[in-house]
Amino acid sequence: MFTFENYRQSADYIASRAPGFVPQMLMILGSGLGFMGEQVENAIRIPYGDIPHFKPSTAPGHAGQFVLGTLSGVNVMVMQGRMHCYEGYTAWEAAYPVRVAKLLGAHSMIVTNACGGVNVGFEVGELMLISDHMKFFDPTPLQGPNVEEFGPRFCDMSYTYTAAYREMARAKGAELGLKLHEGVYCYFPGPQFETPAEVRAARVLGADAVGMSTVPEAIAANHCGMKILGISLITNMAAGVLDVSLSGVDVIEAAEKAKDGFSALILACLPHMQG
Repeated sequence: MFTFENYRQSADYIASRAPGFVPQMLMILGSGLGFMGEQVENAIRIPYGDIPHFKPSTAPGHAGQFVLGTLSGVNVMVMQGRMHCYEGYTAWEAAYPVRVAKLLGAHSMIVTNACGGVNVGFEVGELMLISDHMKFFDPTPLQGPNVEEFGPRFCDMSYTYTAAYREMARAKGAELGLKLHEGVYCYFPGPQFETPAEVRAARVLGADAVGMSTVPEAIAANHCGMKILGISLITNMAAGVLDVSLSGVDVIEAAEKAKDGFSALILACLPHMQG
């Protein structure tokens, strides 16, 4: 667990590397989606390992650095890779960057992930706007002493994913000719893929996709008052939906094929996400 002073020390270090830069938006890029960080203009790159109290990102396809600069005229703080609980990190460590971004000035967060499709109407390569999530495993980043500077002891999760952002994203997707789904993301801790039985259970409970990230960060962002746009890339159909074996390599390959549409959607949405 961390104190407010820990978060402040991390934020102060980042601010020292980018004097005068105030991010409007935190962007967390999931597996295979880190290419968006290469599109940032006037980029300043800061490896996580350089920042006090940060942990390195060890997942495949995660560069493990912040990229600060502009996208579509918006000041962004891009995470090329995230921390997962399956890497051995706690929920507090996985969500740590969110609170640091809030201290630096970010009012909103775009959080993305590569996930498995549970809804049989989905296809690999399609995008899903997250309307809600389910989490039945792992601690929450809000357990332990509450850091009052960020939010209240008890946090309402009724409107975690900002409805106005989803409405705007649907409109931009339609303009781009993208097929956008909307649904519920179910969090599993990983790193093993979910079993067919777990996927069937998730479907019965109302899940449309399953994955191993996003939820710790979303809880922390909601707690400190940030608006959230969540986007899942369906990189595979979850176990048991199709009679195929699952592989992390397939996830990266699917993300590569979908990057043009994903990039176009993010760039179109950014100028319309006001604090």
